[in-house]
Amino acid sequence: MIKELLDDATAKMDQAVAHTAGEFSLVRTGRANPGILSRVTVDYYGTPTPLQQIAGFSVPEARMLIVQPYDKTSIPAIERAIKEGDLGLNPSNDGNIIRLAFPALTEERRKELIRMVRQLAEDGSVAIRNVRRHTKDDLEALEGEIAEDDIRRGEKELQELTDDHVHKLDELLEHKEEELLEV
Repeated sequence: MIKELLDDATAKMDQAVAHTAGEFSLVRTGRANPGILSRVTVDYYGTPTPLQQIAGFSVPEARMLIVQPYDKTSIPAIERAIKEGDLGLNPSNDGNIIRLAFPALTEERRKELIRMVRQLAEDGSVAIRNVRRHTKDDLEALEGEIAEDDIRRGEKELQELTDDHVHKLDELLEHKEEELLEV
């Protein structure tokens, strides 16, 4: 019973870490990253379509992203979707491909992005602590059915799980901050 609760808590904490890592990948650094376009949807023949389904991506240099549409007639719609996506990017095309130049980040923008990333990490930590709290409540509800020593051991393992997952988040945050501060 305790093992099942701990396994469930581990799965939920892993999801919280994965979600935070996904949110980190959407934060624009000074480098070209196709992940930043993951939320862009294009009005493709009247249907909202994720950009990944109608175009390929390449990164020929650190600050340049190339979007190669599978259907060249969709270039104006893709450009419009990127502009409306509020990514701070200005697309330019040559009739075959769309180029996205990533401007260098200003110091002020870097600090703002670091604050935002720290908030995302804090939200992930809160999610992990919420999982711990709910699991601890479930463990305490087992009192009477299971020996008290087993419950205390389970709580200790739960705290270790929580610490491990918060540590993973801290490492992700540290890596993202280094990426943002890189000039």
